[in-house]
Amino acid sequence: MSHQKNLYNAAMAVMKNAHAPYSNYHVGAAVLADNGQTYVGTNVENAAYPEGWCAETSAIAAMVAAGAKRITEVCVVTRSDPPGTPCGGCRQRLSEFASADTPVHVTNLDGVSHTWRMDELLPGAFKLKD
Repeated sequence: MSHQKNLYNAAMAVMKNAHAPYSNYHVGAAVLADNGQTYVGTNVENAAYPEGWCAETSAIAAMVAAGAKRITEVCVVTRSDPPGTPCGGCRQRLSEFASADTPVHVTNLDGVSHTWRMDELLPGAFKLKD
């Protein structure tokens, strides 16, 4: 099975655990790290908006907590049509751990998907040297 399909399945599974009582917008994210492990996250909303966590942020946190530091591929699943892309903050967070050519797949429950390179989603990202 391809990395993209594995990531999609992992993101779909975790999306069901979203805590989204305010927006009802459930998101699942899966990141593949350079150690070969997949880390997942889902959105967790909070009444003190915007103090919640995006799915991508949660997946990155799980990866870092496990000791991994580099993302090689990303998949984000939403119910929306077209599929939702990572927000600006998550694009910056993903770029912190990914390279410019890291594929970021976005897909929805109907199988509609699109793949961007990280540098297409966030041209001119802030880097450590900045």
